Amino acid sequence: MSKATNNAPKKIVVTEVAIEKAVKKMNNDALLPMLLEEELIVKLNERELTKKQLTDILNNVRETFEKALVEPGEAVGVVAAQSIGEPGTQMTLKTFHFAGVAEFTVTQGLPRLIEIVDARRNPSTPMTEVYLDEDHRIDVEKAKNVARKIELTRVENIASNINIDLSEMQIIIEIDLELLHDKALDMEMVAVAIEKGRKVEVKTSGNMIHVNPKINSIKDLQKVASKIRQMPIKGLLNIKRTQIMKDSEKGEYTIYTEGTDFVKTLRIPGVDQTRIYSNHTYEIAETLGIEAARNAIIKESMKVLKAQGLDVDIRHITLVADLMTTTGDVRQIGRHGISGEKTSVLARASFEITVKHLLEACLQGEADNLKGITENVIVGQMIPLGTGSIDLMMNPMVSKTKTSNKKS
Repeated sequence: MSKATNNAPKKIVVTEVAIEKAVKKMNNDALLPMLLEEELIVKLNERELTKKQLTDILNNVRETFEKALVEPGEAVGVVAAQSIGEPGTQMTLKTFHFAGVAEFTVTQGLPRLIEIVDARRNPSTPMTEVYLDEDHRIDVEKAKNVARKIELTRVENIASNINIDLSEMQIIIEIDLELLHDKALDMEMVAVAIEKGRKVEVKTSGNMIHVNPKINSIKDLQKVASKIRQMPIKGLLNIKRTQIMKDSEKGEYTIYTEGTDFVKTLRIPGVDQTRIYSNHTYEIAETLGIEAARNAIIKESMKVLKAQGLDVDIRHITLVADLMTTTGDVRQIGRHGISGEKTSVLARASFEITVKHLLEACLQGEADNLKGITENVIVGQMIPLGTGSIDLMMNPMVSKTKTSNKKS
């Protein structure tokens, strides 16, 4: 028995170079994307394969990929609309608490999906996930220092009392020293901020700040006191609150902010600029460019759908994101965006404000070439999709008939 097993033919394993060559040969027409090709090479190198196994796998991959492609003339837009619209009706209309953070509420469900598709310039609950660099992500105190630089601190946040001294016509601010220490501030910094911000005379004594605006009117003094109360001392104006959370898996601290100021947050020391993320699509577009905004639209839409337990293929969302960002700007899918910019008069009129679109088209003498779907449905013609997208450019039978007629 042992001799028989020793004489068994050895399994000839394909080398890494041969695998790479075989994959490149299989994809010589660049049908598979570059990333998929690279991933395939990595996965194949992990296994010990014979030449036959390699050929079978590559043929199978090629065949499966070709089957997954969209057929020419397929109504991808209609399919995407159905695929997103049908699960959209299953959504709840609630605003959910952000997971693990009791104080934060984040718009989810249908309202959030409408915000994304409408490309709202100001989302209802903007927030930023601030990841920290290697020096700050493990130490909670260092993470707190970064959070203090981000979170807006006003005079009222550190003052225990703000009174008006009518005898001296001054504003007296009593500072809570514990809050002052917690925000990593000192009396001098607060005094300087008030002096520069309001151009007033400021004196400090102990935990008291005396502000002399040199005003004789009590009404005006009260107005100044109200403005001083709201004065920013430290942090970013748009970020009202921050929350530090620890990722138990990675063992690092992350800062979540209520409100966004993407550009200024990027500049704060200690912030990992490669991983910071905001749910504000317009800020991302203005700061990182249109490709980043496209990715944000896809990520936010998928997050909303998955949170509701809805399974929508990412390709439908990608199509919507591509359509919204194809011109280089983030456009909404609505009458002020994509639908309102269609060249066809009938297509625009069929969407919203019918009479206005038709009147303007009449006044300007517009023509409709009936190239789209909507306009062809309206006039009762075959739509340019599927079999309707194919035109017969030349009929070879015509020339034969003509020649035969001439001979006779």
